[in-house]
Amino acid sequence: MTILPPWPGRRNVFMSRRKGLSEADRAIWALYARQVQALPGHAVPELPPELVVVETATRTVVLPAPRPVPAGAALLAVGNQPGGLDNATWNKFRSGKLAAGRTLDLHGRTAQRAYQALHRFLQTAHADQVRCVEVITGRGTGEGGGVIRREFPMWLNLPALRPLVLAASHPHAGNPGSVRLLLRRVR
Repeated sequence: MTILPPWPGRRNVFMSRRKGLSEADRAIWALYARQVQALPGHAVPELPPELVVVETATRTVVLPAPRPVPAGAALLAVGNQPGGLDNATWNKFRSGKLAAGRTLDLHGRTAQRAYQALHRFLQTAHADQVRCVEVITGRGTGEGGGVIRREFPMWLNLPALRPLVLAASHPHAGNPGSVRLLLRRVR
């Protein structure tokens, strides 16, 4: 087949499409190609490493991978104002005036299942661009609280979750069994 040169004064649409696919388009194609069987001698395209696929209950979203937290960054602590957050937002968040868009209750779960549920919950909320979420860990029966309540601050600082969470605080001083999380915005 011969492609004729464009008409005078018109742009050749065939030439303009030869630039290739964007990274987001490649990710969508790789996601689609996983659903079909590859022809003999062909491989299924790999998902670009700088993109993350998050499957929510209603849709599948392709997002840029969260930026890693710098090595010298401070650890996230429940109730401490992080750097990069202005005082007005912090006060509104800390006092509980910033409404939680979603809630996760971890009561009655083992530590492993609670962590998996938290990981899925935060990934989905971040993909849906929810700004504030609430996680109910429970008070626990021991002196330091239950296992989930003790492990929760450590989970937030793990490499899988730390890039998603900006700040953490108890919405009410009298209820240490509930933690509100301010999620980072998708850039």
